[in-house]
Amino acid sequence: MVADSSRSDSPLARDAHEHTPPGRKAPAHKAPAHKAASHTVPAPPPAPAPPPGRGSTPASAPRTIAELVQAQWTDHRIALKYQEVALTHHQVAGAAAARAALLGELLPRGAEPHIGVLLDNVPEFPLWLGAAALAGAAVAGINPTRRGPELARDIAHTDCALLITERAHLPLLAGLGPVLPPERVLITDDPAYQELLAPFEGVRPGDVTGSALRTGGEGRGPTPGPATRMLLYFTSGSTGAPKAALCSQGRLAAAGHSLVRYFGVRKEDVHYLCMPMFHGNAVIAGWSPALAGGAAVALRRRFSASAFLPDVRRYGATYFTYVGRAVQYLLATPPAPDDRDHALRTGFGTEAGAVDVARFVDRFGVRLVEGYGSSEGGAALQRTSDTPPGAVGRPAPGDDLAVVDPDTGDELPRARLDPAGRLLNGDEAIGELVNRGRSAFEGYWRNPEATAARTRGRASGRAGAGWYWTGDLFFRDPAGFFHFAGRADDRLRVDSENLAAAMIENILARYVPATGVAVYAVPDPVAGDQVMAALALPDGTAFDPDDFAAFLAAQPDLGTKMAPRFLRTVAALPVTATNKVHRVALRRAGFRCPDPVWWRPVEPPAPRSPAGEDRAARWRYRRFTDDDRAALLAQYRDHDREHLLDR
Repeated sequence: MVADSSRSDSPLARDAHEHTPPGRKAPAHKAPAHKAASHTVPAPPPAPAPPPGRGSTPASAPRTIAELVQAQWTDHRIALKYQEVALTHHQVAGAAAARAALLGELLPRGAEPHIGVLLDNVPEFPLWLGAAALAGAAVAGINPTRRGPELARDIAHTDCALLITERAHLPLLAGLGPVLPPERVLITDDPAYQELLAPFEGVRPGDVTGSALRTGGEGRGPTPGPATRMLLYFTSGSTGAPKAALCSQGRLAAAGHSLVRYFGVRKEDVHYLCMPMFHGNAVIAGWSPALAGGAAVALRRRFSASAFLPDVRRYGATYFTYVGRAVQYLLATPPAPDDRDHALRTGFGTEAGAVDVARFVDRFGVRLVEGYGSSEGGAALQRTSDTPPGAVGRPAPGDDLAVVDPDTGDELPRARLDPAGRLLNGDEAIGELVNRGRSAFEGYWRNPEATAARTRGRASGRAGAGWYWTGDLFFRDPAGFFHFAGRADDRLRVDSENLAAAMIENILARYVPATGVAVYAVPDPVAGDQVMAALALPDGTAFDPDDFAAFLAAQPDLGTKMAPRFLRTVAALPVTATNKVHRVALRRAGFRCPDPVWWRPVEPPAPRSPAGEDRAARWRYRRFTDDDRAALLAQYRDHDREHLLDR
């Protein structure tokens, strides 16, 4: 996915070498609210479609981003919209060529041809993407929400020879020391920047191809090819140093062509880019298909839920991408009678969940297509017309994806489902999704350990060496469809029973008063884990423990170990820079957070409840007090497990 999953923050997939005949998606129907999964595709197409990013392009189609940029020359239709700015394809190609020429002049000989782009979604961002493609350079999207040494590390780690930024972000660089020489930090809204570009006005795209690849002198260098490095985009993990995943021009161009076929992109379409372009989702799932399909892009500096519909109407947007909680933020805006007054047809992303996908369709009349694919290009699943509700899909023909035991590499048994579709054997059926065949994973920049971890196998015997390990939990039903069950690090072990956080979230997402739910593990004071959930409640909404207990009692698929031991109520769930729920922050805070916490104290097992007894009595919550916290922390110390609370 670029839709990242951080493992994939992207809904996109992968391979630039094969092709499955395309299919056109049909309008979405309402997804059932009882099977919300992070990577569920809400509406099946009438015929199988290739997974986004997979499939070779027709022989006549450009195979590189550089060729696609050159193809814009002499096309005088509008290509880029931003506030009052409107540029034609011809102007965009010319501006990219001028920047590619400037890059060739400024790039030190022998330096890696890498450009750091520290910008919001402003026109200079896509112009430098085009410039890098023409020149044979790679763009490293620099996350402006990072600070201090982390920000400096991102720039240094990706060997950026130039940094493109704007005045608004200069305070981020203050105090970092000499990240780059001043002459190689270009400030796009400084008059000196336009003076640097002036000598290259009128340069044609074909005159500057390979300008970053030449070994000396002036003029053109080697023509960028499909294998030429194009992107170094950081995965959005929230622990440790982010990894910079590699994406070549060939893979990015193939992703664009595949999405053009998948969604039927037309030249009159407008792709609204409101997700940050330093992240793979906006570039791979939004910008590249617009470029490949001859459509326009409209930019939003930063995502704004309140400005979403006004922008969509202003620009005539027909398509947008999303990640994380963007859909929930849009649904949280006040409903209006003109919510369906727009040209928007499709949203493409990940982690909206089936409940909110259905709500979005009902309210705005826009189908949301949830995809699954690692942003690194390692694995992808496609939805077909017979994909059941709650399932993600199946592999493309010829792919070899499986759910395996992460310790042994053995393929796990198929899931057993009851007539209502509830999983009966999760303990034996849930495992890690792997790709045992060929993938388009191109590795991480200067991080052989992380690259090897994706492919070297597990445990002492290196089971599954050579496979691509996604880090995601799935199960596979008897018909062969894959169902998302969470991240590998989202597994909980409660009273010796393995649980997947995503499965519990799917149930809690039905609780109407909550606008968002996140489930995560906190260590048990004795052994294993306890379930904790954060519930986002609208301002002014008080948590009603009796109402919540009644809700839990009414859920037929809530297992006896699944009900949260702890509940944290918040106004909004914490998110990372890419709008993914910040589970690590939630987990580390645990029940020691500043927000109100409710809990069900652990009690001795009770005799079997007599028939007819109030089932909700099992799940009555009360406030977690300072005395409760002190007593509980004492239990952790007694069992030498207090250190686990800071993991």
